[in-house]
Amino acid sequence: MKKLLEILNYEFTFSKDVHISVKAIIIVIVALIVTSLVLKLIRKLITRKLPDDDKVKFVSLFSYSKWFIYVIIILMTFHNIGINVTAIFAASAALLVGVGLALQTLFQDIISGIFILVDQSVHVGDIIELDGKIGRVENIKLRTTRAVTIDNKVLIIPNHLYLTNSLYNWTENGSETREHVFVGVAYGSDVQLVKKLLLQAANSHPLVLKQPEPTVFFLNFGDSSLDFKLVFTLNNSFEAAMPKSDIRFEIDKLFREHNISIPFPQRDVHLFQK
Repeated sequence: MKKLLEILNYEFTFSKDVHISVKAIIIVIVALIVTSLVLKLIRKLITRKLPDDDKVKFVSLFSYSKWFIYVIIILMTFHNIGINVTAIFAASAALLVGVGLALQTLFQDIISGIFILVDQSVHVGDIIELDGKIGRVENIKLRTTRAVTIDNKVLIIPNHLYLTNSLYNWTENGSETREHVFVGVAYGSDVQLVKKLLLQAANSHPLVLKQPEPTVFFLNFGDSSLDFKLVFTLNNSFEAAMPKSDIRFEIDKLFREHNISIPFPQRDVHLFQK
């Protein structure tokens, strides 16, 4: 027993302030084993409901971050059993501060990527609007999200923008979205006929869904026109620009056939002669 205690209390001296005993090394090993088991349990709890692709990404990040956790556990264990780690902290403090400042945005992106993977707020194929930019999500990585716009331009979105900006997910409730077209007609026009023609223009387009039915709203008595809003439903809002353009062409055609004019802003100028 005495021999065992001597072995456990044997110290390895690295410097005047840093010396480690065999007992301390054993305690650290036990702490690392317990930490490893706890991290494995946490990983299983988080990834059990994730899709396979997202699970692979999360496990990859988790495998890197656990080494950082191990270092923290080692230093904390050394400190709690009486080993002086002040010298280690003092030597690395300046370096850690510099690295932390340099990698601040990177860590924000990675943490945001973890949130996206865990809460499933954005999926591949979703149409999102962020900071005025609209795109279809093609790939979600730990640091960035890749989206493609309607004109086939690629958006590389840093994930931290999801935390600092309002994100609009057009397809969160499904692929169907309500779209609209505004139009104004001259005062004195038959508003019931205008409503009929607007509905006819919407229903004539093959991409406009029959249910829910298109609707017309009489918005306002404007300065130069009677303002209307034609509302209809599409199954692919990402390509809504083309159907909306087609419907505007059809509205112009129908209005011309029925002598309904679309006015332009007018101003009266009065000249006074002194």
